[in-house]
Amino acid sequence: MKEFVASIRKEFLHIFRDKRTILIVMIMPVVQIILFGFAISTEVNEVRVAVCGDLSDPQVDKIVDRISHNKYLTVNMMISDPEEIEGLFRRNMADVAVCFERNFDKELRSSGKATVHITGDGSDPNTARIITGYVTGVIQEIQTEITASLTGGQQVSMSPVVQLMYNPAMKSSYNFVPGVMGLILMLICSMMTAVSIVKEKETGTLELLLVSPVRPQWIILSKMMPYLALSAVNFASILLLSHFVMEVPVNGSLLLLSAVALVFVVASLAIGLLISVISSTQKVALMISGMGLTMPTMIFSGIIFPCESMPEILQWFSDIIPAKWFIIMVKKIMIQGDGLGSIVKELSILTGMAAVFLAVSIKSFRTRLK
Repeated sequence: MKEFVASIRKEFLHIFRDKRTILIVMIMPVVQIILFGFAISTEVNEVRVAVCGDLSDPQVDKIVDRISHNKYLTVNMMISDPEEIEGLFRRNMADVAVCFERNFDKELRSSGKATVHITGDGSDPNTARIITGYVTGVIQEIQTEITASLTGGQQVSMSPVVQLMYNPAMKSSYNFVPGVMGLILMLICSMMTAVSIVKEKETGTLELLLVSPVRPQWIILSKMMPYLALSAVNFASILLLSHFVMEVPVNGSLLLLSAVALVFVVASLAIGLLISVISSTQKVALMISGMGLTMPTMIFSGIIFPCESMPEILQWFSDIIPAKWFIIMVKKIMIQGDGLGSIVKELSILTGMAAVFLAVSIKSFRTRLK
């Protein structure tokens, strides 16, 4: 029995002496429950609402006022023509548009019916459904109040007509295909290069590279080039399947989409090279690239949950996830048909990330040469 107790004590000492084990067993669950508890939410906050209608109409004014006082909705602009809605979505100036027919109050009192058109951005159908549901709920609430205030059992109907621009059929593939495309490229590219340099360490061939006349930056780039070519093939196959099998359109420039994918692939490969440089074994490299990138990419890139609904500090964290910017650009190009002018910000950020990750990988490799 004493030997058994001594063995248990020895195992506890081994665990507590290993800081990495303590980090994984004790700290990581706490961090994950805090992060995921705040990040995983189906609510969408601070929804920007554009209104098209006559505010001098009492019922229109009442509905707009009720929308502006909803905790999820904010009326941020008035427009005079429904044709302006698409431009607002393209410039990311509104999340939903609410348009009232002419003489709204008069039609409602005379015939008991009036139409409200609710238009959401269908490039993200899941979020659009939630947002249009918020607006529909406000309208139905007011409709109930008006009916209750009328005498004689008169019924009124505001008939909200919901439409998702860019995705009238409300296909969910429009949302998950760009997200899955970013996730697959991110994981495959990073995992392919994550084992490249660390494999040389384990097999003992790294010494040959160290004594060769090739400069560190060229060693890093030479490791990247074969995987870059393979990643281009992967991207082409994913794009073909998305378009012809899942019927996701490519409304924008295919050349621009390919250029965006190239920048994203370079960033992902650079992350994998950085992991390879700092890792001691292939198992560690694969664990970091697999577990360390999968969950953050899924949770904080907007694939499943909208980043806008997260607390501000987690929104800042999501900004350092390269897949977030890639997914935004893919949606704009493939679904909305936007050009280079609408993705300058996202493309600049992703290009900067690729350059930084590549520079850090080269610098870290140089440090090891010393």
